[in-house]
Amino acid sequence: MALSLKQLSIVSVFIMGISSGFAQIRFSNELGIIVGPVAFQSDFGERRDFESSTGNTGFGIGIVHFMNFEDTPGYKPFAYFNDHFKLRSELSYNTAKLKHFGKWADPARPGVNADKLRAHTGETQNFDIGVQLDYFPFSLREFSYATNSFTPFVSFGVHFTAYNPKVYTTYNDGNPKNLDNFYGPWHRYSDGTIRDTEFVNAEKGTTFSLVGSIGTRYKVSYYSDLMLDLRWQHYFSDDVDGLNHKLPSNKSNDYMLWLNIGYIHYFD
Repeated sequence: MALSLKQLSIVSVFIMGISSGFAQIRFSNELGIIVGPVAFQSDFGERRDFESSTGNTGFGIGIVHFMNFEDTPGYKPFAYFNDHFKLRSELSYNTAKLKHFGKWADPARPGVNADKLRAHTGETQNFDIGVQLDYFPFSLREFSYATNSFTPFVSFGVHFTAYNPKVYTTYNDGNPKNLDNFYGPWHRYSDGTIRDTEFVNAEKGTTFSLVGSIGTRYKVSYYSDLMLDLRWQHYFSDDVDGLNHKLPSNKSNDYMLWLNIGYIHYFD
């Protein structure tokens, strides 16, 4: 399903609705940029193969906004929340090049199917918009006045993702719509009958995803932080990479790891 202006508007209204829920609470704003390498885990490559886990990589970049409640009067029961939580909203983009790794695509492995795997590549292109709640176990008020200090955090949230995968093959005629240019067991049983004709799907689509991360902030100055964040993002779709074969080895939806570094500026 292609991304529409109506869908994007619904998600934007949802995020603004969450923000407006805090409108009566005093908060300050933080704005920043994040960037760093991503590792995409999908149907490309072999499960639990080191090369598959580290080879399908790319980069991500995003703009983040934080609601900071540390200056809100400490009325119970919100005093702890104000001193230990920030609400994060984000608009980001990530992309990764994909190819097959593992023993089935090993350069030394002979056979037609091995040739087809080696000839098959792809690309992910994902736009994200979403919210996360960042939890800081130590006091944010103390951190805000302690230059050259670190404070760790964990984060959890939900993102809306618009994906646009690309599928390529150099096998035979190089036509990605010719199913026989791809790994045989994905679309045919051993007797030659058709198993699946829609395992390759390079159509645009949308999905939601769960996001969790762990990281730390470093106080550069009173008005700025550096942030290091390791993110895990699990999509509610297996089509984000453009490949969704139905073999028993395909047990999980696509997911991504993103190690990003960010610069955050505080506004009064």
